[in-house]
Amino acid sequence: MRFAPHTDEDVREMLAACGLGSVDDLFAHLPPGVVLGRDLDLPEGISEPELVRRMSALAARDRTADDLVCFAGGGAYDHYVPALVWALAGRSEFYTSYTPYQPELSQGVLQALFEYQSMICELTALEVSNASLYDGSTALVEAAHMATSATRRGRILVSEAVDERHRETLRTYGAGLGYAIELVPADGGVTPVPAVAEDVAAVVLQHPNAYGNLEPGIREAFAAARAGGARAIQVFDPLSLGLLAPPGELGADIAVAEGQGLGNHLNYGGPYLGVIAARMQDVRRMPGRIVGETVDVDGATGYVLTLQAREQHIRREKATSNICTNQTLMAVAAAIYLAWLGPDGLAELGRHARSKAAYAAERLAGVPGVRLAFPGATPFKEFALRTDRDPLDVQAALIAEGFLVGPALAAPGGPVLMVSTTERRTREEIDALADALGRAGGAGAAR
Repeated sequence: MRFAPHTDEDVREMLAACGLGSVDDLFAHLPPGVVLGRDLDLPEGISEPELVRRMSALAARDRTADDLVCFAGGGAYDHYVPALVWALAGRSEFYTSYTPYQPELSQGVLQALFEYQSMICELTALEVSNASLYDGSTALVEAAHMATSATRRGRILVSEAVDERHRETLRTYGAGLGYAIELVPADGGVTPVPAVAEDVAAVVLQHPNAYGNLEPGIREAFAAARAGGARAIQVFDPLSLGLLAPPGELGADIAVAEGQGLGNHLNYGGPYLGVIAARMQDVRRMPGRIVGETVDVDGATGYVLTLQAREQHIRREKATSNICTNQTLMAVAAAIYLAWLGPDGLAELGRHARSKAAYAAERLAGVPGVRLAFPGATPFKEFALRTDRDPLDVQAALIAEGFLVGPALAAPGGPVLMVSTTERRTREEIDALADALGRAGGAGAAR
């Protein structure tokens, strides 16, 4: 949007219409104590070409993931986004649409969201999904709220290997909603089967977990949750489900995910996409909105908002959710991406990520002064390293070498540096990272 300031003539006409002699007269009613009493310390105005040149110079001081070879992970990944995703999602009928309250005017968006929900249900092997949430962290909060509402219990067991941002968001919301978060240690980078007492509302595991490892005991942990009357909640990676068993098959009652990898770019940290799916037993506790398929009076297929568990739509504080919007555009992009990828493409993507992670882990662990943080664990597409130098120093040194890795995380046994391999990374890039890591974090480097 361009901005053209008022001309002197515009100002004179405005003042004349108001019967005032100066701009200061507009503010004569204000108490002197709230008036600045001097001109703002602003530079002289410049032309648009000069402004663009200055802003471009400032932007050029930053380096983006496109300027570096991106091995960063920890919840935001450099997956390839096909050109058609945003060629379609960026069309005006999707890009400018808001909540489809009037189905007679919103059939296209409603159908796209219905297809999105259907794809999420097929991916997760669960029966119901909603029309999106804000991000992975708030999706986990909503899952916890569903669990405490269903069980009338107030304690949630959360693996230490769940993303720390998810855990902190859950702890923040739990303080207000009145449930307690109890951490399950993940020594060795994986989670043991927890003991589920009668006051436990849910057991939360991430698979693959925040350290990149598969959780070998996840079926047993979820079975223990169900046996104890608690909900089993899995934080999952949507792009792992071409290879890994889906949450429903593993025994999860509710599954949540960060959907950034589903056709969304890194975008400087957002907007992202919260994914949630559950069994039919919790359909009326599902947050946000659910799009349903029906027929009209002529028998033609139509789409409507079937359930809307929002505080604006039902009894305020008695609502099952305080989510008051969604990420429709990101969900539409996810549906387009999944349709483009298809089941075979999803499996192929998973094989690429898994094999490249295995090669990278072996290659980087051979660098002097660098070792795998959890050598006995099985990574999917990312893994944790320990380095002789502080991980943050290593991360900064690698950026100077042209590689983006991280984040640096607190972990059992000390801090670690995460390395992720998506389908975009090549063997040559992994070898070059190993060489750079030898210079940045190898033996003999200053601690």
